[in-house]
Amino acid sequence: MSEQVEPFAALLDIAQRSVANAAGLPAQVDIKPHWSGIGFMLGGQRFVAPMGEIAEILVQPPATRLPGVQAWVRGVSNVRGRLLPLIDLERFFGGTLGNRKNRRVLAMELGDLYSGLIVSEVYGMQHIPVDCFSDQVPSEVEGFKAFLAGSYQHNNMTWSVFSPFKLAQNSEFYNAAAN
Repeated sequence: MSEQVEPFAALLDIAQRSVANAAGLPAQVDIKPHWSGIGFMLGGQRFVAPMGEIAEILVQPPATRLPGVQAWVRGVSNVRGRLLPLIDLERFFGGTLGNRKNRRVLAMELGDLYSGLIVSEVYGMQHIPVDCFSDQVPSEVEGFKAFLAGSYQHNNMTWSVFSPFKLAQNSEFYNAAAN
């Protein structure tokens, strides 16, 4: 009978030493909910588009020019077997694109509409605490107001929320034929 007590005593000793040397649980931290979007530069201002409104981000692909379209339509490109109309978003708003090396295409897909919005630069995914949101639109971006849904103030930067879906519903954008 004493043979059975020794292994049990050893296990009991191991259990007691483990509890004595165990690290405590990590401190409980309040987790703030975050909003996620794709940050980009447009007209010298920082914008962020909701994640659900951007299908993918591409390096600007070569495009075939199209006759009889607005000057802001750069052409059409073949992306993995799909035709992607490329829209110079800066030119649509009356500006000019920045450095070609930094240009990116924000591909949006809304029903049958599949379009690529060329922007000067993309900053990647932005995760911003939801309590940084404001319904106010900064005065610097008043010209984009019809396509904005508020702004976020985060890390000493203002990110205006730009909605590609609102842009897609704009009659001027939707009718790209030259007058």
